Amino acid sequence: MKEKENLAESEFKEWLDKHNIPYFYIHQAIDTFSQALRTYMTKRPDFMILVPHVGFIIVDVEYKKPAKKYDVFQIDEEETKQYCNLQNYFNLQVWYVFSSEGDHYNTWHWIPASKVLECGECYTNPNNQNYRAVPISKFVTVSKNDNLGRLFSEMSKFY
Repeated sequence: MKEKENLAESEFKEWLDKHNIPYFYIHQAIDTFSQALRTYMTKRPDFMILVPHVGFIIVDVEYKKPAKKYDVFQIDEEETKQYCNLQNYFNLQVWYVFSSEGDHYNTWHWIPASKVLECGECYTNPNNQNYRAVPISKFVTVSKNDNLGRLFSEMSKFY
């Protein structure tokens, strides 16, 4: 699965570069992760996207397909709570961005972490971990040919 995660990040980076979107890639090595931040989260996001005149968005890019029987993404609840704590404590925007080879990495599904807890229905998997099932309709879908303008034009969906 790590290979697929790396491919999703690589394809997303390519999309950012194609649209000349400034970003910092957050290296995942353990020694690049502040001990103080471990208080707030165990998993780090992947990118910091810089948005002119706005600031930046922290993004966790994941290889993820919708559930087979339903049009929902299953998102880890504990991880989402950690991202929301990070978002609230440091006044940051933290977003999930999903794609997969099924979409040929031509489509990216965006959602703020805080919205996952608001609109996702809670379930428990066989490993006794909670997750949120979030309908695809709750995401902003951005195609490979779109830039961030598409995301911002549909942000009213979240607020």
